[in-house]
Amino acid sequence: MARSRASALAVACCVAAAAGAAPAEPRGPQIDDSQPIQLEAGPSSFDYKNNRLVFPNVRITQGGLAIEADEGVATGLDFKESNWLFTGHVRITVPDGSMQSDEARISFVANLIAIVDVSGTPARFEQKREKSVARGRATHIIYQPGPGTVRLVEDAWLSDGSNDISGKTLVYSIREQRVVASPDEQGNGRIRITINPKKPEPKTNP
Repeated sequence: MARSRASALAVACCVAAAAGAAPAEPRGPQIDDSQPIQLEAGPSSFDYKNNRLVFPNVRITQGGLAIEADEGVATGLDFKESNWLFTGHVRITVPDGSMQSDEARISFVANLIAIVDVSGTPARFEQKREKSVARGRATHIIYQPGPGTVRLVEDAWLSDGSNDISGKTLVYSIREQRVVASPDEQGNGRIRITINPKKPEPKTNP
């Protein structure tokens, strides 16, 4: 019972520590029908029979969205419904942040990114906030633009610029700019919070 209470207290501290700036609506990596999709790649191969398209040194852009990787393999070019596997130096850039990983699986549904599933050693993400930058890393990161959540799994670490939070699994809400560290997802591990001292503001001469 004491351990459960301690975990619950840790969760509350995590939420408070990450709340810093006022909540803002996320600008997630979404495909916009009003803007063209640009795809650049090296010499590519198209196997339409097996729905396999291979693009080396691929770069996909649309508005503020950019996806880059050493290779991209897709089930089709129709972003209304297709699945992509990006491998090698994967970087996903959006207006308010970015993700970096060794591998990324991205599903497009109805011209929207439904889910981004990345892995690496580690995979990383960051989100620009009003007065700071939230950064995180883990072996596995799952981003869902719909609910606006980033789930960090295995060796998860998150910083809001002042405080560091680590655990087996952390869930970061982009909309609310809060962290959820459920005790049920920590296994035998523990949540750790490092609250760094604030630097004194420089004195100004009268």
